[in-house]
Amino acid sequence: MADRPPFPPARPGPDPDPSASGSPRADEDTLPETLAGSGEIDRLVASARDYARGAAAENTRRAYARDWADYTRWCRLRGASPLPPDPRLIGLYLTDRAAPSGGGPALAVTSLERRLSGLVWNFRQRGLLLDRGDRHIASVLAGIRRRHAAPPRVKAALSAEEVLAMAATLPYDLRGLRDRALLLLGFAAGARRSELVGLDLGRDDTPDGDGWIEVESRGVLLVVRGKTGWREIEVGRGSSERSCPVKALETWLSFAALEKGAVFRRVSRDGSRALPARLSDRHVARLVKRTAAAAGLRPDLPEAEMLALYSGHSLRAGLASHAEVDEAHVQRHLGHASAEMTRRYQRRRDRFRVNLTVAAGL
Repeated sequence: MADRPPFPPARPGPDPDPSASGSPRADEDTLPETLAGSGEIDRLVASARDYARGAAAENTRRAYARDWADYTRWCRLRGASPLPPDPRLIGLYLTDRAAPSGGGPALAVTSLERRLSGLVWNFRQRGLLLDRGDRHIASVLAGIRRRHAAPPRVKAALSAEEVLAMAATLPYDLRGLRDRALLLLGFAAGARRSELVGLDLGRDDTPDGDGWIEVESRGVLLVVRGKTGWREIEVGRGSSERSCPVKALETWLSFAALEKGAVFRRVSRDGSRALPARLSDRHVARLVKRTAAAAGLRPDLPEAEMLALYSGHSLRAGLASHAEVDEAHVQRHLGHASAEMTRRYQRRRDRFRVNLTVAAGL
């Protein structure tokens, strides 16, 4: 008997999920037949859906929705159905995204792995399981890694001097005060972009807040909800008013006349007042790139390469790389579960600190 072909032919038929939004259909949240419907049950169903949506960060859900939309579009163009999950079909999809037949840009290995995670999540939301260890997926990914994998490209780690030079390019208007506080606090806290813009002035100030601040005489305490759960970040006062992240934060809050709600928010077009709307985490990335260019960092590089070198992550990596304290303090500050993860952020801090060549006798 001939062996079963490794991948399926295209399966014609309608897409059983007409919405490519990345969210399960509403009729999948049906009640057990033994449970009578009522106003109270409807309220519980709505609350359960809210909790389920909160199981993943908003940025993650958006990314997974894009992954699902791309996969379902790819299936439709080939007359195949994305449901139920078929490892052989997904192996073909990953292959096409790694080496596009249409001549488009190829996805990096890390992007393919993230996209596979998005598909697994989307199938799970529909009550379906995809085994990413299936040979039709695992063998394809292993081959792609072997042929296409490259060393990870990491963002440059900013030093305190560079952050101060970037902050010095900002004007002393309301936007400038806000962005200066974002840069200095982002560096000193080593916080993620989403953690920074998710801060409120007080606990439970807003439904979409992911933390709050407590200003004290010796510094400010950030209580944030990150990838690993809730944690506290202590940010002490700086050695001078010019470099103090707490002073920059207090100045922004004072001039913006903020007493409740989001800490970092939009400013009116004329720059005269702070608006209620919270800043997007993308603002942090754009701010770092814009001020790095204005400060003239890395003049040896073309502008496009220089801009690609910096992002919001440069603030977090900068603290990890330049804080001359015990590694355990840095690990706790960044909220890492392991010291190995912290070392990935410490770009060049420990290189050649221990010379095994000399220790071995050469």
